[in-house]
Amino acid sequence: MRITPSPRQPARSGIAAVELAILLPFLMFLAIIATDWARMIYYTMVLDHCARSGALWAADIDTQSKSPYTTVTDAALAEAPNLGTTPTVTQTNLTDGGDGQKAVVVTVTMNFTTITHFSYPRLFNVPNSDTLSRSVQMRVVPLTPN
Repeated sequence: MRITPSPRQPARSGIAAVELAILLPFLMFLAIIATDWARMIYYTMVLDHCARSGALWAADIDTQSKSPYTTVTDAALAEAPNLGTTPTVTQTNLTDGGDGQKAVVVTVTMNFTTITHFSYPRLFNVPNSDTLSRSVQMRVVPLTPN
């Protein structure tokens, strides 16, 4: 059985293809931007874990003696095995607050490069590289006598 269009409705052959051709570049652009955004969030979370792991290692001398890592950089980068580029780890020792308690600040920094290199200043300005950085400050565990 063949269905023919009713005489009251004109045939609409090819309208969906035209709509897809018009919207596909915009949809692909949104998909690529969403991918870059998700990658940036993922790398930021990994850097946060690296900074926390490095600060935990640097703040506890007992952990340092039992740990397989020899430096704060080794401890921090153990959380980032597959980033593609190696982050930079810096450690700062300071005295915290008014009570004189020692603290350590571990900062992990890396250069992030996007997939897109699109720049249209009036509407969008998508940078093609950015520096991601995360810092964690942790008090040093005081030594207890044996």
